[in-house]
This record gives sequence, structure tokens and C-alpha cells, in this order.
Amino acid sequence: MTLFDGRRLPPGTLGLDWNGIRRGIYSDKYFVNLATLLGELSRAGYRYAGRHGRIPAAEADLAVGDVEVEMQWFTRRRGTTVIAGVDAALAILREATGYWEGDRFVNTADALEVWAVEDGDTTTYHGDPRAVQPVLRVRGRYRDFGPLETVTLGYLTRASRIATNTYQILEASRGKPVLFFPARFDLPDVQAVDGYAYAVGVQRYNYDYGAAVKPFISTDAQGMWWGGKGGGTTAHAYLACFLGDIPEAMLAFARTLPPEVPRIALVDFNNTCARDAVWVAEAMFGEYRRLKAAGKPEEAARFRLFGVRLDTSGDLRDEGLQPLGDPKLGLGVNPRLVWQVREALDSAWERWDLPATWREEARNYCRDIKIVVSGGFRTEKISLFERLGVPVDFYGVGSWFYDNHGPTNTDFTADVVRVKVGDEWLPMAKVGRQACENPRLKQVWCGRFCNGDWL
Repeated sequence: MTLFDGRRLPPGTLGLDWNGIRRGIYSDKYFVNLATLLGELSRAGYRYAGRHGRIPAAEADLAVGDVEVEMQWFTRRRGTTVIAGVDAALAILREATGYWEGDRFVNTADALEVWAVEDGDTTTYHGDPRAVQPVLRVRGRYRDFGPLETVTLGYLTRASRIATNTYQILEASRGKPVLFFPARFDLPDVQAVDGYAYAVGVQRYNYDYGAAVKPFISTDAQGMWWGGKGGGTTAHAYLACFLGDIPEAMLAFARTLPPEVPRIALVDFNNTCARDAVWVAEAMFGEYRRLKAAGKPEEAARFRLFGVRLDTSGDLRDEGLQPLGDPKLGLGVNPRLVWQVREALDSAWERWDLPATWREEARNYCRDIKIVVSGGFRTEKISLFERLGVPVDFYGVGSWFYDNHGPTNTDFTADVVRVKVGDEWLPMAKVGRQACENPRLKQVWCGRFCNGDWL
């Protein structure tokens, strides 16, 4: 359930390997081994008989194999974290809590008590590990759900990292749309959760800032959990098929693909961005004008150039830029290059041979062309562009969505913090940790009292 739509992701939507998760093949082996050990202790009827525990054996009549614990899941990312992956963790608990009797899996999820925040909620951490804000709390027999710690932490860590990085990128862009382009930098298997986490980050930004930023993903798989569809621009490989003739490549693109696919020209192929942007605009407008004049406005709409994308390599200077001092200045996609392209597009129509009746429309056509930038963009570079007022309309960001070091480290962990002895839940966290509260936690299900229904 995201904070924004009130719906939980059904387990069937996630496409997970439920048999493998139940059998523990994705869990750290020591968790699986411990669950097996506790099961054996239960069958043997073992009861706690130690002398060095925090509670004397004489005061703790405890069937260790069936011990019930309270566990909490949390991140220690400094500042604010946008939470995602909760629904995936809940689905895993729902479908994979239990034990095996031969080849039959016995699901015991209805015996759990579970509290969770919603995807899209936030938590805050100020550096004290005894004052974390849990996003998930579970009470139940440890051996039934303990092995799921690895898998649930994985979903929470990855999804919350991407959601939070997305949020911070949008803050840096001041709400300009950010295209989600990291699919090529990781395994196909993670695209669904990644795209979902990105969408949660966008929604949280809109929620906090009263904005209406749309999510833009590049693959259909990234939208599998929430109904999004992949989109994009053109590729350098496609331009190579046209021998680097970008205008001709875009005319073929416009004639062939449905009009709902945005016409965005990649203009850095020849390392002459401003020149090629103008050439593309002239070619596309020529067809637009011809078809509109022929009374075919729907066909003409195919040749509306939505934007141009600049993706100059970080070790190249565009040929249209003169060197200025330090040879490293002006490399890649830089503010001067964007300004040059914007100014070239805005004035391109002035040099076209047009009748007076078409000049105003040509002017508007050129000035409506958006500029998309990509290649090495992260929060710092985007913030710089925004401070300088660089006329960018869309930012394309790739691997930085995965950044997980220093201030972006979003690793989750889980601790047992209480153990049930008799009818009491007693503190039992490792030294330096303790049971913590989070006002955003809501009870999700409590099998004994709610018949296992979702609340």
C-alpha cells in the first residue's frame, strides 16, 4: 500500500520465486540452519536450561524451539529516507512464513502479528542506533519467519535507496522531470522493483511539494508493479544505421512510429549538437508544414519535434564550443553547450525561407522544442545546472539511482528486540540496540485476533 493510493501490491504481482524463498535458497544459510536447529529442539521437547542468560532458567520456562520474538526492521541512512519495498516484504512474510513437512509447506503467517509503514512513508535518523524508526515489526515464532530476514531486508534496502535517491534528484532538479535510465547497469531481474521504487520517490516528491512530476521509465518491466510503460528517445546505434544523418533518421522515426511516441532527437552523435539540432528542427518542421498545409493535421502531428537530447561523452568537447582556459572546462554536457543549443534552436526559424504567414508558427515550433540532457548527471551536477539557470527541461540519470555509499547508504537491518517468556514480552535486544517506536507503524494483520485478514 503506498501512502498515495491506499492499495497494497498483491503477491502475484511481484513475480517472485515463492518455492525458492520458502526453501531458503535466497536466505543467508545461517538463518536456514538456525530454523532447522530450532525445529529439532522443538521436536526434542528442549526447554531452556542455561545459567548465563539475562533471565535465570528457574524464572524462564522457555521452549526455545518454539520461542516467539519481536523483530524490527530499520535503516540508519542519515536524515530522511523515503521508504519503499514494504509491500514486497509483507508479501514475502504472507507467502513464505512457515515450515516444511516433507514436500508440503505449512504456512503459519496467520499466527504472526505484523505492523508496517506504507510505501512512500518517510523515516528520520539522527545517528543514535537506539533511536531508529522501524518500518516493519513482527511478532511470532522465530523459526517460522527468521530465514526471511535476508530477502525482506534486500527488498527494503534496494527499493528505499532508489526511492530516496529519486526524491533527492528531484529536489536538485527543482521538480524538472528526471528520466529513469539505470536498467542497463544491473540485472534484468531487478527492473520491476527498481521502477516501482522510482515511482514511489516521484510520488513522495509530488506529495511534499504539491507538484505534478510524471515518472519516465525506459523499460516496460520497470512499470510491471504499477502499470507504467517504458519510453525513451533514440539511440546512437539507430543513428549509425543512417550513417550519422540525424535529420533523415528522425524523419523515418516520425513517419513510422505511432504519434504518441515522443520525437526526441539524439544530437551528439557527430559531436556538433547545436548544428544537428537545427538541422533536425528544419527537416521536421518542413514535413510538419507540408502536411498541415495539405489539410492533414493528424499526419503533421507526427513531425512535431518534442525535444533534442545531449549526451556528449565526458572526455569530449563539442566542436561548436571554443576552449576557455582550463582544457577540462567545457567537456561533456556542460552549461555552455546547453545554452548554445537553446539559442540556436530559438533563432533557427529566422534563417528559413518561409512565407510571412508561417513565421510565427515556425518561431513557436522551435521554441517549444525541449532539451534533454544525460551522461554523468547526479545530484551535484543537476544542482549546479539549476543554480546557473541552465535551460534544461529533462534530466536523464542512470547509475546514480543505485548510489549507496556515505550519505546515500540505505542498508537496512533487523534485530530481535523482545522475547516472549510466559505471557510477557521482555526486552532482549543486543547491547546498543533496543525496541523503538515509529508513529507511522500500523497493524497490518494479527492472525489470532483478526483471522489473518489484512487490516
